[in-house]
Amino acid sequence: MSTVVGAPEKPDRVKPARTSRKEGTGKLAGLLVSPTLLVLGLVVAYPIVAAVRLAFYQRNEGIDPETGLLESGDKFVGIDNFADMFRGDTGARFLNALWNTTSFTLAAVTLEVILGVLMALVMHKAFKGRALVRASILVPWAVPTAIAGILWRWIFQADGVANDLLPGDPVLWTTDGPQAWLAVVIADTWKTAPFIGLLVLAGLQVISNEVYEAAKLDGASPWRTFWSITLPLVKPTLMVAVLFRILDTLRMFDLPYTLIGPGKNSTDTVTILAFEEAVKFTKYGPASAYAVFLFVYVAAVAFVFVKLLGADVVGARTGRNR
Repeated sequence: MSTVVGAPEKPDRVKPARTSRKEGTGKLAGLLVSPTLLVLGLVVAYPIVAAVRLAFYQRNEGIDPETGLLESGDKFVGIDNFADMFRGDTGARFLNALWNTTSFTLAAVTLEVILGVLMALVMHKAFKGRALVRASILVPWAVPTAIAGILWRWIFQADGVANDLLPGDPVLWTTDGPQAWLAVVIADTWKTAPFIGLLVLAGLQVISNEVYEAAKLDGASPWRTFWSITLPLVKPTLMVAVLFRILDTLRMFDLPYTLIGPGKNSTDTVTILAFEEAVKFTKYGPASAYAVFLFVYVAAVAFVFVKLLGADVVGARTGRNR
């Protein structure tokens, strides 16, 4: 094939400056977030992987019946730790703890949403002394959970404040029974309803007053305004608060442990069972199995809440509509 003498050569195609700039920005962003990713890998990813691995092992200390030698260390047992969670007395206690965990979440989060929305509506109103009301409402949320459990344990004593306010015979709140379950729900609601109220208040403050003025001109009642304007506009913020509270309540440990104590059928949770297995009996394999099951359970609940219930907790729909 002949070539034309003196024909200009085609210049190499140069990448657009915009593409090069984007690549450089991406590399810089990756470099800047790499320390954070490394820390998250050490404090989050590694413990999760280690717990999952440990769930398939059991501590092996004793004499081997075949060799007669003393054995020690961890022994791979497959899914036996998970299967034992549903067998015999251990299975009955685990299912009871799982029911307590779920019922605590349903009851406490429902009450917290109702009270939190009411708190937010009160804190959003303009009146004299609003700053003091806001500060006083947020005090319970600032109290550490273990301290709150001890505080409510004093309130629910046989000669405590709760029985002084109630007529009739004293109620043994801190013993095993439905009253102990109710005491945990009351204490958790008091502790964390202000958290939902704070987030809902943030959502209320971004709603324009013009919307309420237009509804008032149209003759909408306060109840109609709440259901048709306030609640739909604050729904994304409320869904975020509810999701956080559901995930937090499902792993409840310190409040029932300090308020009622361990070993109570009415207030045992999955985290309490895992703690007892790990600390009292040093059965780290079964304890890890409880923790892994709870991790999967919490992840499944979060998936159902976000996907199947249509909760827009990350603003994805808003981003698509722009």
